[in-house]
Amino acid sequence: MALARARRDGGMNYWPGFVDALSTLILSIIFLLSVFVVVQFYLTQEVTGKDTALNRLNAQIAQLTELLSLEKTGKLSLEEQLAQIRSSLAVAEDARDRYKGLYEGIGSGAANAQGKVTELSGQLDAEKRLSARALAQVEVLNQQIAALRRQLAALEEALDASEKKDKESQSRIADLGQRLNVALAQRVQELSRYRSDFFGRLRAILGNRPDIRIVGDRFVFQSEIFFDSGKATLDKPEGRAELDALAGALLELERKIPGEIAWVLRVDGHTDVRPISNPQFKNNWELSAGRAISVVQYLISKGISPQHLVAAGFGEFQPIDPDKTEEAYTRNRRIELKLTER
Repeated sequence: MALARARRDGGMNYWPGFVDALSTLILSIIFLLSVFVVVQFYLTQEVTGKDTALNRLNAQIAQLTELLSLEKTGKLSLEEQLAQIRSSLAVAEDARDRYKGLYEGIGSGAANAQGKVTELSGQLDAEKRLSARALAQVEVLNQQIAALRRQLAALEEALDASEKKDKESQSRIADLGQRLNVALAQRVQELSRYRSDFFGRLRAILGNRPDIRIVGDRFVFQSEIFFDSGKATLDKPEGRAELDALAGALLELERKIPGEIAWVLRVDGHTDVRPISNPQFKNNWELSAGRAISVVQYLISKGISPQHLVAAGFGEFQPIDPDKTEEAYTRNRRIELKLTER
């Protein structure tokens, strides 16, 4: 027994060393796991913070998109927000690069974090594209505003020119109107003088006959001088003789009146109110017009210019005596001559 104990005491004991080595290995593993857990927790917090930052950036981009619909008044604020977004993007890119380096050093345990980094990179690229589009829209708005300003300036210039031209035109029109009124007054005075001369000459030729009167500015002949009842033909020699005298006076008047004065002798036919109906004339209007035309045609045959003659029929609608007597009917059946402007 003593020999056996001696042998046990003299041999090497490896167990304490093995226990120490195993403890050291376990502590190292626990330390590494702790480090990995701490790093993983830190990275998770950072990624969560980046998600919050990205959500804030998305909200700012949405607000920027709404502000782009405004006009020039919102432009400065939009550019300031774009500058802030660029600054945030730059910070996010720096953080992304830093986190990407940390994930690469961790190894296989950082695969999920790498996916997050990739997603963040895609989102940042999308934000860059949105920012580029926003800048392009701002530039387009600036160009449109400049174009509108140019158009407004051109319109204002055209309006000023038009107002100036309108004032000049109004001045010229007023001057021309005044000159035209003066010229017309002179022509009227000249025509009135020739009318007075013509009526005086005609009065001297025709004499003081009861069936030929002067009413206002016209000579009035009773229809019975020229026409039989219900007819429009100049069958009476006495009536043709009166028209011959009238034609002579008109020929003399044509030679006296200057060519620039537009004048005509208007021949008006009138009847009484009693109706007429025969194969030639259906009513008094046709009869009065036919008589006026007959007088005009006879004067033309005596050399009077057609440009200085006008025939008009008034029927029974312009009576000079409204009574229903035979005397009133006789006065209303008439041929009127009026020298007037054309």
